[in-house]
Amino acid sequence: MTIAFTLKGTRKIIPFAAISLVVLGLAACDSAKEPAATQPASSAVQDPNLVTVKADLLKRLKIFTIGKDEVRDTLRVPGRVEVDEQRVARIGATVTGRIAQVHGILGQDVTRGEVLAKVNSTELAEAQLTFLKALAQVELQSRAVERAKLLLSADVIGSAELQKRENDLFSAQVERLAAQDQLQLLGMSESAVKELAKRRDINSVMPVTTTLSGTVIERKVTQGQVVQPADALFTVADLSHVWVVAEVPEQQADLVREGKEVEVEIPALQDRRIMGRLIFVGDTVNPETRTVMVRTDVSNPGRDIKPAMLASMLIQGRPTARLVVPAVAVVREDNKDYVFVQTGQMQFRLTPVTLGVESGGTRSVKSGLNEKDAVVTDGAFHLNNERKRKELE
Repeated sequence: MTIAFTLKGTRKIIPFAAISLVVLGLAACDSAKEPAATQPASSAVQDPNLVTVKADLLKRLKIFTIGKDEVRDTLRVPGRVEVDEQRVARIGATVTGRIAQVHGILGQDVTRGEVLAKVNSTELAEAQLTFLKALAQVELQSRAVERAKLLLSADVIGSAELQKRENDLFSAQVERLAAQDQLQLLGMSESAVKELAKRRDINSVMPVTTTLSGTVIERKVTQGQVVQPADALFTVADLSHVWVVAEVPEQQADLVREGKEVEVEIPALQDRRIMGRLIFVGDTVNPETRTVMVRTDVSNPGRDIKPAMLASMLIQGRPTARLVVPAVAVVREDNKDYVFVQTGQMQFRLTPVTLGVESGGTRSVKSGLNEKDAVVTDGAFHLNNERKRKELE
């Protein structure tokens, strides 16, 4: 097959096979050139975690060689804040009666002896009446004895009559003492009893006073309420010291001893840590939870630690030899821990590590490092900034 065409008026006939060879040759040339155009220029790929520093930055770095040291695991057990039971008083009425007045309110700071409420009691009135009758009988029998002594001296009566009147006086005195004790059991002080004996005036109102200086943390009474001595009307607590109580699993019970120093962490106070000492370690295991109760006393001068707050107690475990790294060497990136390990005289690699909690300025190494690895301590922050700068470039 041939193809004819005209060039400048001249008609030429060219075989089709020749044209095909020319087209295929041109296509081959284009296909050979195309890879050369799309293929990227070969270049060495840099490790983004590898940093090469200059001499001036190297002088500012401090290198620490990884080694073993004694490390104590920290046992974290849940706990709660409670009122110090040695600094709390449950206040109630000493007589049966009706609440006439209520003075104490929830959250009020009170001092010892302050009146929280007043109770109107017929029981108190009857006890005072009995005391006054016994007191009058003592006075009557005393005068009878005095008259008997005068009559005996005048030989008007015999000694038997004097003895009888002395026995009546003794009985009256015993009844007065019994009535006085009953008044004191009902809550009247010795001075109040003396005032009653002096004035001979029955007063059926009994004040309910606090026996402890502190804060009213509970109130269970309203005006007009009928109360009995068994009822707790107010709870007053001294919150300058509180207890933190925790439950330690029985497998770690041998880690706790009375007097041992522990840390208390309170999430509600922005995870504030407070030092304390164990003042009590339970002698029995709770059969339901398989735990041992421990207690520590915590100073609370600002009253910011509230009873019933949740807390955690941190107890140091047994010392064991482990690899440790200074806490200042740790670099945080994307919520993970890293350290810079020296790989050459002026080269350092950002290496991911798994570490334990900080204790005494060091952290135990769980994975990522080997003994005698050299890591950067002082200057790790600047080294990481240099790595980021080069990565951006």
